[in-house]
Amino acid sequence: MRTHYCAKVNETHIGQEVTVAGWVASRRDHGGLIFIDLRDKDEVIQLVCDPADNAEAHKLAEDIRDQFVLIATGTMRARGEGLENPKLKTGKVEMVVDKLIIENRSKPMPFDLNDDKVNEEIKLKHRYLELRTQKSYDIFKLRSKATIAARNTLDELDFLEVETPIITKSTPEGARDYLVPSRVHNGEFYALPQSPQLFKQLLMVGGFDRYFQIAKCFRDEDLRADRQPEFTQIDVEMSFCNQEDVIQVAEKLIHNIFDKCGFNIPTKFTRMTYTDAMEKYGSDKPDMRYDLAMVDVIDIFARCDNEIFSNIAKDSKHNRIKALKVPKGDEIFSKRQMKGFEEYVRKFGASGLGYFQMKEDGLKGPLTKFFTDEDIEAIIERCELEVGDAVFFGAGDKKLVLDYMGRFRIYLAEIMNIIPDDVFEFLWVMDFPMFEVEDGKTKAMHHAFTMPALDENGDISYDDIEDLKSVAYDIVLNGTELGGGSIRIHKENLQKEIFKLMGISEEEAQEKFGFLLEAFKYGAPPHGGFALGLDRLIMLMTGADSIREVIAFPKTQKAQCLLTSAPSPVEDEQLKELSLRIRKQAPTT
Repeated sequence: MRTHYCAKVNETHIGQEVTVAGWVASRRDHGGLIFIDLRDKDEVIQLVCDPADNAEAHKLAEDIRDQFVLIATGTMRARGEGLENPKLKTGKVEMVVDKLIIENRSKPMPFDLNDDKVNEEIKLKHRYLELRTQKSYDIFKLRSKATIAARNTLDELDFLEVETPIITKSTPEGARDYLVPSRVHNGEFYALPQSPQLFKQLLMVGGFDRYFQIAKCFRDEDLRADRQPEFTQIDVEMSFCNQEDVIQVAEKLIHNIFDKCGFNIPTKFTRMTYTDAMEKYGSDKPDMRYDLAMVDVIDIFARCDNEIFSNIAKDSKHNRIKALKVPKGDEIFSKRQMKGFEEYVRKFGASGLGYFQMKEDGLKGPLTKFFTDEDIEAIIERCELEVGDAVFFGAGDKKLVLDYMGRFRIYLAEIMNIIPDDVFEFLWVMDFPMFEVEDGKTKAMHHAFTMPALDENGDISYDDIEDLKSVAYDIVLNGTELGGGSIRIHKENLQKEIFKLMGISEEEAQEKFGFLLEAFKYGAPPHGGFALGLDRLIMLMTGADSIREVIAFPKTQKAQCLLTSAPSPVEDEQLKELSLRIRKQAPTT
């Protein structure tokens, strides 16, 4: 049907006959000459329909409208002087049309394809139309490059690509499973995998040594801008390795992906412990494109005359008093703004927010009266304050303070507009806690198959279970968790011990994970791995506002596909085959 893609046509084709095909991006009638911008997958070429050259083609062009599908044949010529378009690869040439075929007509567009402000629901309902835009094509072209680079890199490192099951057993991994009823096994269910975690560990037991997969995963959880019910991850596992081996593979993989996509990033990434990340930035995924680090001042506040602060400071294990310096903040923010910041942190449970201002004649603020001159000097030195700076204080329960001060740090960076958008800052966050306790229940911070940090005797040892560390690591990019992994447990007794600490009985462990425990009895090697969120990676690489922009056919925040109207009711006969019945929900009052 065509001899060339639009992007391949240039000055070397002047005088030659060329056939192109695509969609009408625009049509302009100049009272005799009709100009058509024809777009194919990644470029636009200008067609000229001149009645003096071909009356039939010109007559047909009079009927053409935007988004008609055309096949055009004609002779290439140079554009007139001053009429070149430097924004296009084809901007120095145009086609004088000899033959024009309307392959298909188009209804008027339901929205302007070039308008970024169109309601998202309208765009998702007609997602195939939005995919026609140059912006969408460029995103998926880059995504394809990234995926190919990942495969090639891992192949060069002797990893074997293996597909794991999509319908499998329901196992608790932190989020709700999507359940699939079985017709053959009445009353029983499969689940869609939240990750290939257990299967890739079994592949290590099977001696595959190095595995990878571009894996589809599913989680029935509440959605955000960077989450979807189904997503894709680059999944990697390797045997006879330690944490350093895994990190080296991950850094090489990420570097090669970015390099093949035209970005220059370092070959080695900064590292930080989980404890330091939380204490300095109030987040296990801190954005390192800007500073604004928190400083611990609980020991100084312990000496102050304010009873609220001094009582908080008595329990330095469970409480925190954090200072957050804003360079030149006293010059940037008014007193009214500073007081208004208290309303922001209150939304996240804070009882208040104190502040000082560094003036020419010393530290000023409503709290200074509670401190001696020596302690005022200690605050200035600890926070490294200079004239014009402002410093904010949060005090109270450790988890609460770190959370709202971490959020406040991001909020300040955004309103101060100090976050660069053309920088990639990678960070390894290491040594995660093995467990977290919520509502009296002990839960794995990563997952139950993560290797805990063992003492010199190879045993689990701790005073407070939340202080037990794990051999786990996350890779963070610009404040977004890009992926993570761990060294895995490979011994049956240790795995059983972890289950026991989590309150999982032997019977439950056997029912849900018996196949894994059985596999460990046959010589499981030491192993570990990681997974990278491909969708998140492409979102960050392209600067997209939402993960939905980088998924070809995404769901809404309510997990709906507006294009196909899924989820949708099914026929009663289908339910009957599955021995299912829909029970109507009682009306809510």
